[in-house]
Amino acid sequence: MNVNLFLLIAFCIALLFILFLVTKLRRVRGQLSIIEEALEDIKSGNLNRRMLTKKNDMTRKICYGINDIAMNSQTQLIRQKQSEQAYKRLMTSISHDVKTPLASLVGYLEAIECKIVAGEEKDEYVHVAFEKADYLKHFVENLFEWVKLDSGEQIFHFETLDLNELSRNIIVDWISVLENSNFDYVFDIPETEYLMRIDANAYSRILNNLLQNVLIHSKGSKISFHIFENDLQAKITMTDNGKGMSPDHLPHIFERMYQCDQSRSAGGNGLGLSIVKELVAAHKGTITVDSTPDRGTTFTLLLPKSL
Repeated sequence: MNVNLFLLIAFCIALLFILFLVTKLRRVRGQLSIIEEALEDIKSGNLNRRMLTKKNDMTRKICYGINDIAMNSQTQLIRQKQSEQAYKRLMTSISHDVKTPLASLVGYLEAIECKIVAGEEKDEYVHVAFEKADYLKHFVENLFEWVKLDSGEQIFHFETLDLNELSRNIIVDWISVLENSNFDYVFDIPETEYLMRIDANAYSRILNNLLQNVLIHSKGSKISFHIFENDLQAKITMTDNGKGMSPDHLPHIFERMYQCDQSRSAGGNGLGLSIVKELVAAHKGTITVDSTPDRGTTFTLLLPKSL
């Protein structure tokens, strides 16, 4: 009697276990079917497809993995489309910035070549043609430098240098340019030595681009340059008393090809500040801008003493 009861209980348990396995297997087969359908859907391009699963499902990790793949692919696709749109805008801007001065340059040279102008007017045409050619030269140089920075192909040579001495050597070349442009200037650079790891060419480009930006865009009459230093970092400020910028422009001025003057009459190419930002980032530093319309603009660089 006890043996028969034990066998009956064992049979019932085995039967329940088999029913459990069959139910589980049917659910797994159903989930695999859904997974197969979802994979086909994602493969066909529907990256919005997501897998729903319960906590105890055997395929839960697989479903989560498929969801992660779909979300990552969707993110990459969005970035790719944004990048494509950005490069289309870049090509449009480059086309405009090259074709317009180039057409003007050819027009002035044709007038000179065909002897349409003579005397002082010819000299004036030569001067304007030279300015157009110089603009194109600087534009191409900036464009190539930006492309190298954007692609990560720029090679930096960091050395331990005296930041103050390097800054003085860069600034001194601008004194005659500022005076010829009727700019008053104040340069406050400490006389003490301040050694830090820096790429001399990159740092020169940073200061040159910022100074050039002031001359071209500020419409001001005074510029001040200050260096403040401590044991951790150097703080560099460049301030002008020009027309300033509206708050709407400030978040975008370091973007490539961005120009506050949408008419492009100011003469810039929209790459200078973008290059500055990349070069500052290569030094593990930051650059910010503070500006008030009709009251001027201040650029602030923070460069760590050690990289």
